[in-house]
Amino acid sequence: MMNVILLGVVALVWAVGACLRLYRQMRFFQIEEYKNLRYLRWWLAQRARWLPMRGTVAGIAGLIVAAVVGDTVWVTAAILLIAAAVGAYPEPLGEVKKAFVATPRARRIIGTGFVLIVGLNVLAVWGLYNSGISSDWALWIVAASGFALWWLVPPLLVVANGIMAPVEAFVRWRFYRMAQAKLRAVKPVAIGITGSYGKTSTKTYLAHLLNGRYRAFPTPKSWNTLMGVCRAINNDMARDAEYFICEMGAYVRGEIQGISRLTHPTIGIITEIGPQHLERFGSLENIAIAKYELIKALPPDGVAVFNWDNPHLREMVGRGHPQTILTVSRSEDASTFTAQHPRFVASAVQETLEGLAFTVTDRQSGQHADFACGLYGIHNVNNLLIAVAVCVQSGMSLNELAIRIRTLQPAESRLVRSVQPNGLTIINDAYSANPVGAVGALRVLGLHTGGRRLLITPGMIELGELHAVENRKLGQIAAQYATDVILVGAAQTRPIYEGLQAAGFPPDRLQVMETVSEAIAWYQEQFKAGDTVLFLNDLPDTYNSLATPQRSK
Repeated sequence: MMNVILLGVVALVWAVGACLRLYRQMRFFQIEEYKNLRYLRWWLAQRARWLPMRGTVAGIAGLIVAAVVGDTVWVTAAILLIAAAVGAYPEPLGEVKKAFVATPRARRIIGTGFVLIVGLNVLAVWGLYNSGISSDWALWIVAASGFALWWLVPPLLVVANGIMAPVEAFVRWRFYRMAQAKLRAVKPVAIGITGSYGKTSTKTYLAHLLNGRYRAFPTPKSWNTLMGVCRAINNDMARDAEYFICEMGAYVRGEIQGISRLTHPTIGIITEIGPQHLERFGSLENIAIAKYELIKALPPDGVAVFNWDNPHLREMVGRGHPQTILTVSRSEDASTFTAQHPRFVASAVQETLEGLAFTVTDRQSGQHADFACGLYGIHNVNNLLIAVAVCVQSGMSLNELAIRIRTLQPAESRLVRSVQPNGLTIINDAYSANPVGAVGALRVLGLHTGGRRLLITPGMIELGELHAVENRKLGQIAAQYATDVILVGAAQTRPIYEGLQAAGFPPDRLQVMETVSEAIAWYQEQFKAGDTVLFLNDLPDTYNSLATPQRSK
């Protein structure tokens, strides 16, 4: 009886550690949207992820020491228990930016994983107890299997997800059918918005303008997956919504097509085609194909809206689908203009600390109006023009829109400027970063000429083969606008560091820190009233703390 108790105790310690590790890994699995291959690629991408040092060293060392010096059952058990306790105890999480959300799906996967862990350990103990193996070796084997199971928790999480796949498929199907029924009952005009970047901002601007006359419902925040859109429809869409503005995101081809099958958009918007998520798509051509799925889903009498300043989108205009195509531009170079395109043009664009001001001309009707709002970022002029184009198509006038736009607020964490009680100005552009928006944000930083200007950034991610090139450019441009720079994380910001060096940025004004929290603590001590801080991008947790080992310069 004593032997089986010892076996059970050793197995239990490793099982508890495995369950705790699975719970923590679930946060990263959730960030990767429960995609098995994406999560496994992330897990295998860094040695610290697939080979946690403390647990691995403790487990292997305990097994070796127990095999060499464990001359009695009690000594062997003591060594293995100490190793299990040290190895299975969770390591510090570090900086957590996106907390785990215990959704029903996550709870189902975690529960399945816990059952697998406990069940496999019970089977190991039972099998060894009845095998006739000596007690010393039985303890050693159960410890080895417990350690192996602890180490294999990430693939075990994928297995748990696979086991629950039929249940999740049924839940998704039911949720999808509910969203279909809701849309059939409400019958809103569906507007799809996609693009490499600018989707959420454009959606926010369009909803604000349309709500000046109509009842428009946009998908909240960045809920732009199929299930996120279903959730928005089922939980939040009002029964009297006249317009449904649906943001559509994609990491692979076919995702936008799937959302379009649900929503049946009659108006489709593509904001930009650029290298954002190039790492996942592989090429700009694949990105363009994926985004064009929205336009292909429009009926022949639908409306497509394109940013004429993007050459990839100009090519799409030439395909001639659907019958009505609206284009917008803020370019001062009219060499690309034709008789029909672009239709809505911004001129006399100015950006000050008060925001943006420009004149919009409808080249088809000849009408024009002066616009002014508290938004920042020259690139946002194109996003505003797209919103204006849709509203004009929906029956609103330029003058009406010029009045409505004065009360427009930026989307969350997208070039939001605020002056703190201590006199510091904070520019929050931390949601994401792309080559176009990053330059716009740096120009806004440069408008503040009364004090020091600090850039805090981990750089741009998911740019694939362009990662180093675009981040090096970012460093060179940052040198023109910032007086101080803090790079967050040495590995991924190396190209920015090189770009700053090439531009002759003062070395004593450049620092590399491990976390955003450290950067915040530094400027709060060093900066004073009249100084400005720009937060440019914020890496997801899959790039931070235990997720990615950080190195100092």
